[in-house]
Amino acid sequence: MDQAARLRELVGKQGGAGGRVIAVTSGKGGVGKTSIAVNLSLALARRHKQVMLLDADLGLANIDILLGLVPRWDLSQVVRGEKQLKDIIVEGPEGILLIPGGSGVRELADLTIQQQEILLESLREITAGMDFLLVDTSAGISRQVLSFVAAAGEGIVVTTPEPTALTDAYGLIKGLSRLKVKLHLVVNRATTLRDGREAAERLQAVAERFLSLKLSFLGVIPEDKAVGLAVREQKPLLIYHPTSAAARAIDEVADRLLGLPVTGRGGGGFFQRLYLLLGSRARVTGVYPTR
Repeated sequence: MDQAARLRELVGKQGGAGGRVIAVTSGKGGVGKTSIAVNLSLALARRHKQVMLLDADLGLANIDILLGLVPRWDLSQVVRGEKQLKDIIVEGPEGILLIPGGSGVRELADLTIQQQEILLESLREITAGMDFLLVDTSAGISRQVLSFVAAAGEGIVVTTPEPTALTDAYGLIKGLSRLKVKLHLVVNRATTLRDGREAAERLQAVAERFLSLKLSFLGVIPEDKAVGLAVREQKPLLIYHPTSAAARAIDEVADRLLGLPVTGRGGGGFFQRLYLLLGSRARVTGVYPTR
């Protein structure tokens, strides 16, 4: 079996035991992707779900700041063998667990087979009891972003109604459409509910027309000054102001997500798929888009 066939087979496999893995991503920075990932995690935890967050944003890894946490270590120490995975995990509000990524995400591709096996076993043990693993990726289209979404099999694309954000979101969706993954859409920072819905409808229409892809619409998050105030206080919005308009909208997103059928690949094989995808140096048709 050649490399392309092997990758397609691996990415297509069901993960077996384990929870639901969802990559939270965006076409550009500044649209509130990380805030959505953090507060959605809290909303799910409040619905009696066991939730783990992986901070895989290579450019602006700041989930810990939004949660008011100060991790002593991150995944880079685990990759180098200086710490065990259980040592770096930090517990946040509502019992959610955070894996600080740091530069360790980039270094995953350079592990030896033995190091990979040790790390994968640790990851399997840590995530075994989780209902959800949410992965906060970098913004834009990159090898790492495509790898995380492909390995998860399910992604949430966050955008705002601004034309540039919608254009970048479509570019990301176009790249992800070739991975045969389930994609959801959240429109953030909408001035009005109507603006947000119209933006979502435009994206859904062009995705279906030109990509033959049905985007699942999870909801609109309104522009809300409480979001900025929560960031300044280094508290998640759902804790700082749980009755704010944006917080209530995120609660609705969580309810819609829980109401959808599970179509992702499951958590059991997520890290195995991720390692193989990150470790592959070649562009592979059907896994990564060619330009």
